[in-house]
Amino acid sequence: MKKFSSIAIGFIVTIALLSPTAVHAEECQSTVCVDVYTQDGKIIIEGRKGGSSTTAPKSTPQVTKKPTPSKAAPVKPKPTKPKPTKPKPTKPKVVAKPPVVKKAIPKKSRPTPQPLVTQTASLTDRLIKSLPTAGIAYQPEYEPLVGVPVYMWTDLPTSFMTQVKIVGEIVDVALRPSFTWSFGDGTFLSTTDLGAPFPNGKIQHTYSQAGTYVITLVSTWNGTYTHNAQTRAITGTVKTTSIVMITVVNSPTRFKN
Repeated sequence: MKKFSSIAIGFIVTIALLSPTAVHAEECQSTVCVDVYTQDGKIIIEGRKGGSSTTAPKSTPQVTKKPTPSKAAPVKPKPTKPKPTKPKPTKPKVVAKPPVVKKAIPKKSRPTPQPLVTQTASLTDRLIKSLPTAGIAYQPEYEPLVGVPVYMWTDLPTSFMTQVKIVGEIVDVALRPSFTWSFGDGTFLSTTDLGAPFPNGKIQHTYSQAGTYVITLVSTWNGTYTHNAQTRAITGTVKTTSIVMITVVNSPTRFKN
């Protein structure tokens, strides 16, 4: 029974030593660890080196023993004979003049030079990148007609790429957008196309009734980052919203003979 318990304890200790958290901390001690994620609609790039901090061992205070007082033998006082005292002649009292107090001259104090402060390089750094915002355009520009296709597009780039240097390392970030169109009449369209004006545009919508509609475009960004020839996915996505108003009117009716 004792032999089995010792083997189990040894197996648990081996698993604890091979846990991924310990390996990750050791990697960040020797190399730079980089992480890219999204927060509050922005791209956050973090880099660090030296994950754990070491503390100096506490010094134990030394206890000093107090010296014990040594007992000395009592000394007996010797008897002294009283000496005859002669009366001293009295001298007239002299009234002393008050001393003249001189005003102290204040000394000029010179400012002490302060030592120069040298900045040390930080082992952790954080960069924030904002993504471009979208604008919406449509054609015809003035009062599109009911039953006539309206061409729509956005001026966003097809990709967003940036290269940053963090904690002495180069990180390449690449993101691409996808789009969700809401035409304001209850219809939606999901696509990766930017759209274009007439006649090449692929994002078209035809309204069946006259009125004012709110066109909403939601752009969703996701992508990857590359560090030390290794490509990883960015944690999270970034969403931006653009809005434009459109007024659709009925076409006039004309009678001809």
